[in-house]
Amino acid sequence: MTDRPDTPILDRVHSPADLKGMDDFKLRRLADELRAETIASVSKTGGHLGAGLGVVELTVAIHAVFDTPRDKLIWDVSHQSYPHKILTGRRDRMQTLRQKGGLSGFTKRSESPYDPFGAAHSSTSISAALGFAVARDLGGACDTGHGDAIAVIGDGALSAGMAYEALNNAGHLGKRLIVILNDNEMSIAPPTGAMSSYLSRLYAEAPFQDLKAAAKSAVSMLPGPFREGAKRAKDLFKHMAVGGTLFEELGFSYVGPIDGHDMDQLLPVLRTVKARADGPILIHAITKKGKGYHAAEHAPDRGHARAKFNVATGEQTKAPSNAPGYTKVFAGALMQLAADDPRICAVTAAMPDGTGLDLFAERYPSRTFDVGIAEQHAVTFCAGLAAGGMRPFAALYSTFLQRGYDQVVHDVAIQRLPVRFAIDRAGLVGADGATHAGSYDVAFLANLPGFVVMAAADEAELKHMVATAAAHDEGPIAFRYPRGEGEGVEMPERGQLLEIGRGRMIHEGSRVALLSLGTRLREVRQAAEALQARGIDPTIADARFAKPLDRDLILRLAREHEALITVEEGAIGGFGSHVAQLLAEEGVFDTGLKYRSMVLPDIFIDQASPADMYAVAGLNAADIEAKVLNVLGIEALSKRA
Repeated sequence: MTDRPDTPILDRVHSPADLKGMDDFKLRRLADELRAETIASVSKTGGHLGAGLGVVELTVAIHAVFDTPRDKLIWDVSHQSYPHKILTGRRDRMQTLRQKGGLSGFTKRSESPYDPFGAAHSSTSISAALGFAVARDLGGACDTGHGDAIAVIGDGALSAGMAYEALNNAGHLGKRLIVILNDNEMSIAPPTGAMSSYLSRLYAEAPFQDLKAAAKSAVSMLPGPFREGAKRAKDLFKHMAVGGTLFEELGFSYVGPIDGHDMDQLLPVLRTVKARADGPILIHAITKKGKGYHAAEHAPDRGHARAKFNVATGEQTKAPSNAPGYTKVFAGALMQLAADDPRICAVTAAMPDGTGLDLFAERYPSRTFDVGIAEQHAVTFCAGLAAGGMRPFAALYSTFLQRGYDQVVHDVAIQRLPVRFAIDRAGLVGADGATHAGSYDVAFLANLPGFVVMAAADEAELKHMVATAAAHDEGPIAFRYPRGEGEGVEMPERGQLLEIGRGRMIHEGSRVALLSLGTRLREVRQAAEALQARGIDPTIADARFAKPLDRDLILRLAREHEALITVEEGAIGGFGSHVAQLLAEEGVFDTGLKYRSMVLPDIFIDQASPADMYAVAGLNAADIEAKVLNVLGIEALSKRA
């Protein structure tokens, strides 16, 4: 297979306007070429492949029928937006996807007028689209003008409550709004919950080929007066499905299910909706994640997130590592503890693979709960489990835990319930950029009374922290760890209980103390080696706990050194701020201590490699070395033996 597919029709497309003169036959050909181009592009950069392949025909049909960017096309989550980017003038930059200075892996307002609303978390599209629809009707100003508002939302995103809040409000307001339900029976993992079962029942009772034929019959009805046509289409499907539709009860006209890969169905439906809709309408399209690429269609996650790969074989290119991944260490430690404690259970929100709970579920299926994309529910569900005598672990990415913060405060912290939060993807995560960075969890958890917050410096420390969390019944406790492989340290057979609020001394030095929280300890060690070559021997300590602070350790470091520098991979307001508060309360600054706090800067850092992102943040070894020299008043001219 050549590096680039043959794409004569796509080669003539520079913007969606170029689709307007194409007949339906050419649009079908364009979809085939767009699928091949998407596969070729992602093979070079890695990224979210399966989701985009599942909406190729939808993407072509929407841009052919509607007038983007005047019509606002909003992709929920937007990891399926690569074909959209190719059609909207960004094809020549696809080789920069998810790389430093390149295209975002998600929609981004600053990137293109064809991205009217940025997204990377799920279930926001209907709310945003309704906002555009109301702004249109109120005469709001917009650079590209206001037309239709179109939200494309996956079935997995309908497990989040925000989608229903938006549907409910949209039905109440009655504004012209188009929602396309991209129903592929899968988000990242197979979907769970009653809504998934409900959607399945809408078409499960008829063979798909019969459904396809029936849908075409329904399409032929639609060019008449819209409401009557939609009613007949609905009635047709009621005879082959189970009951009516929830969406109509929420105030939406409902069309479907239709085959989301059949342009003979998509184009007439979208054209009719554009011509005749006068209120909120939902188009239910059945699609297949990974459609058209064997390696994606047959992968467990349908090719959701892939490294660079060989197009012909589907084989992914990944750098080998001898160190275990943090996520796998967490899962293994939890399984080990669960073997001895039947009260231990685990909850995740649509991320069993990403959090390692797929491994836990294989061994303890009755104690593993995937609640779907519903972090708020996940947190309060864990609170109920804890109140009922269980020892629940809520395994969530740092960026997704943000979505359940009210529940963390109200349902967990205030009631002092012993929920254990396993916070994966802490710190800067690389290619997914600012939307997925785990920057804020220390700041928003450590300010809550009674909360214990830990950060693992390496994989062995993580194993100790899992054991410590399991045994902690006095209130909520959290431990954070990054994406990727560990440090390659020697691993204990079992995790040991850490004394709550006690750090550890790594190296005794003089003049300046470096107090690290989390995996920046590796960079601190490297900086110390460089400083020792200059004749400066810094003390190194690992805080382990952001809350409660190790007061004795911190005050000792402050008393015995002329400078104290904290280092963390979190935002302003986190560990360093708590240390500063302690030093101020104890009057340490009156003694002349030079204190500095190295944290993530007050900016959102775009995608790049983690090393490049930490360079932007100023948290690499060279930055720590420079900070020490600066605080000691030494110019960094050259190394001294």
